[in-house]
Order: sequence, then C-alpha cells, then structure tokens
Amino acid sequence: MKKSRSHRDQTATLEALTLLRVKALPVDTLRENVVMLARDCHALRPERFKGSRKVELRLNGRAIVANILIVDDPSLVSETEVGLTRPALDRLCAADGDDVHIGPAASPESLDYVRAKIRGETLPDDAISAIVRDLAGHRYSDMEIAAFLIASASFMTAEEVLALTRAMADVGTRLKWDRDLIVDKHCIGGIPGNRTTMIVAPIVAAHGLTMPKTSSRAITSPAGTADTMEVLARVDLNVDEMHAVVQKCGACIVWGGHVNLSPADDVLISVERPLAIDTPEQMVASILSKKLAAGSTHLLVDMPIGPTAKIRSGAYAQRVRKLFEFVGARVGIVVDVMVTEASAPIGRGVGPVLEARDVRAVLEAAPDAPMDLREKSLDLAGRLLEFDPGLRGGQGRARAQELLDNGAARRAMDAMIEAQGPPPRVAAPGHLVSEVVAPRNGRVTSMDCFRIARLARLAGAPTDPGAGLDLLKRNGEAVRAGEPLFRIHGEEESDFRTAVEAAAHDCGVVVSPS
Repeated sequence: MKKSRSHRDQTATLEALTLLRVKALPVDTLRENVVMLARDCHALRPERFKGSRKVELRLNGRAIVANILIVDDPSLVSETEVGLTRPALDRLCAADGDDVHIGPAASPESLDYVRAKIRGETLPDDAISAIVRDLAGHRYSDMEIAAFLIASASFMTAEEVLALTRAMADVGTRLKWDRDLIVDKHCIGGIPGNRTTMIVAPIVAAHGLTMPKTSSRAITSPAGTADTMEVLARVDLNVDEMHAVVQKCGACIVWGGHVNLSPADDVLISVERPLAIDTPEQMVASILSKKLAAGSTHLLVDMPIGPTAKIRSGAYAQRVRKLFEFVGARVGIVVDVMVTEASAPIGRGVGPVLEARDVRAVLEAAPDAPMDLREKSLDLAGRLLEFDPGLRGGQGRARAQELLDNGAARRAMDAMIEAQGPPPRVAAPGHLVSEVVAPRNGRVTSMDCFRIARLARLAGAPTDPGAGLDLLKRNGEAVRAGEPLFRIHGEEESDFRTAVEAAAHDCGVVVSPS
C-alpha cells in the first residue's frame, strides 16, 4: 500500500499563499471550519482553486483547513479580508485584524487509504493513524468522513479496531494520574433515565477508589451525563481543574469535550449519528479510545439488552463483549462487561432536571426515590468496588449499599459539586405541563425506550434542561382509564406543543386490558 506523505509535504509553502486580514464573524458553524471570502478577492482566482474545495490558513506556526463560502456583500467581507467563523478563529488562535496566509488546500493523502478500505482492503496501523490525524485536523469533508465510516462498517478486523483505538487516543489529550488504580464506567446507552453514573461515582469515591469521570453531552438522547450533572455543578472544567477536583474528592463528573479526549472520535460521531451507523467495531474504538486517553486502568461496561435498546440480542451482546475484552487487554485496560436488563426506562425522569431530581432522591434516601435506579446503581457500584484488591471478593455490593445508606455517598457528591463549582444557571422542571393518560383500564405491558426518549427531545431536552418526561407508571402496573401515564414538561411553547401532539399520536406506552 502506498505510503502517505508527511503533513509538512502536503501543505503549501508560505510564498505560495496569499496574505489577507482576519475579520472575526459572529457566526458559530459548530464543529466545522468555515471561512468567507469576497467574490472579487484576488485569492479566489479560478485557476488557484481548480479541483480544490477547501483553503488552508496559516498563522504563527498554526495551520487549519476550512470550507469556503463566497460573499457578494463587501460590507460583510472585503476583497482584502477573510471572514473567520468561531471554530476557525478558535483553532487558528486568530484575532480580528491579524494577517493570515491563505491558499488552496491539498487533498489529504490519507484519502488513498480510505479508498483502499472502500475496496475491501485491511489497513495497516500507519494508514489508520494517518486517517485519524487528518480527521482530528478537520481535513476531511463530511462526505469523506461518511465514506470512511461506511467502508469500515462493511468490514473491519479486530486488529484494525485496536489500531483505530490507539490512534484516536494518541491525537488528543492524554491524562496522567499518580495512582495505580483508576476505575471508570460506561453505559452503551439507549435507555432513558439511566443516570447511574451520578450515583456510582460518589459511592466509589466514598470507598476510596479514584474515578475521574469524563462524560458526554447528549447527541441523540434527551440527556447525557454531562447535561444532567450540569444541573447540579459546573462541568466544563479544564485539565488542571479536573486534576484538582480528583485530588480533593477522589472523583469528578465533567464534560469530556472540554478536555479534548480523542477529538477524532468526536468528528466521527458527528457524522455517525445522522447516518445511524453504530457498529460494534466503531462503538468499541470510540469508548476505549476515550478511556485510554482519560488514563483509566479498569473499566466497567454497562450493556443494556432489550427490545428497544441499542443491543437487542444475546448473540450481539456476546460479539460486543468479546471485542471489548480483546481491545481492552491489548491497550492495558481491564474490562468487565455487565449485561443488564433494559425493557423500560430507568427511574422516573427523562431530561436533565428531572433526571438530576431522581439522582438526588436516591443519594438522599428519599421515600419516593426510584428503586430501579437505586438498585441498578448499587449493582454497578458493587462491580466497580470489586476491582479494589483490598476488598474481600463478593463484598462489593454490600459495601456500596453501606456507603449509600449511611450518607457517605451523598457527602461525596456534595464535595464534588462544591469543588467543581456552581452550575451556569439555576434550572427547574419546565413550567409548561401536559399529562398523557391511559386510554383504558388495564395494565402497562410495554414502554418503548426509543419513543419515550424521542418525546423528551421533542419537548426541548436537553437544550432546555427543564424539558422532558416525568414517568408516573411503570411496566406491569395497573392503570385506570384517564389515569396519567406521564407528564410532559417544556420551557418553550413550540417545542412543547410538538411533543404533546406527537404523544397523542404515539405515546410509547402500551396499556393492555387486564
């Protein structure tokens, strides 16, 4: 297979680039680097951009590749300026008025490896590393990212998954800890309200193990762990702040996106989700690359199986488990996969504020605390505590329950909240409320996790933290006609009404005659 040239060879010399003045634009293009150029800009001569849809910008030793938008209004961008949107400004470390060099960007040489993968070839480690470096450098278009994802989804060996995991961990921040045992937990996902991490982490910290938890924000769910934790505390900590919290409290729950762990994975995820690509190979590489970058030594994977969960059969679960164990062993992470039942949502709340309410109720031993959330959290915490060589085997769950019942876990969570700092805003359940009621007398026989999560998102979660669903009935419970099954909470009228109308069409809860 042809070797890719170095990044230095791929980029143009400064003499071949045009000098333009930066104009900072108040435009957020999310993850994409986008620049605006005037149509009559001399840097846009057609012969210079033949076959190229992107430009390369250089400033003070930094270089980025960006997509172009052409502007016809000189008041927005003049012929001597280049308008930079927020991502491009931040990644180039540019300011309004800076002079930058700009010219056509060469097509990444690593695309040759993507084409080889499309042909069905198995890629060597250095080819995968080259692809990951260009992904992290935002040198691929969404179309090129999709091509790599689809080719990999068609066929990927365990060795390729291992190489992808290592490469993604290597291009971002790698956290270091002064302790030999660093535990972590990850849930495969797909179950609304499954906010066990915020109970498990303080139990683990109260016991004395170290758990620097980096969590994601929601992509397609009504709340990620970071979104729910942000109801209680600040989560956008930098690396130094994260270290300080862990040193003081033994654990933290922060947003992983702010500490730049496995940034290439974030690029892949942004295209995976709209395409609904979620293969075991890409899932394992995504999760383990972030854990490797976070410095984890021992990982518990919560793998829910259910009719509307991500994993719906035992055979599929076994395939994923074996791949986790293979890659984990090769990168030095002890992986324990715990299969859990997932026929219905966990807890009562679906959405950041409502899920945070459930977490506090469990930690405070409130009489109305959701028992399914408590019991699952104890099961997971007990498994994590079994990693402690000083704890007698089989005593993990009993120790977890002791720490929860005597208030030690609650005090550990309070300490983490104080150390991480106050949340950016005070949030409460949405003031717009509508109840969805049982259509007949009978019993709840089915709760569609996917549909319930969808309704919570339509209501505004997680963008509006107080939006979501408050589940009032559980699987197997008897109901009477007209009795509420759940409440929809919203903060913004149009989103709220959309959710109410969607629930009237299909609420996701089946009530069968007794």
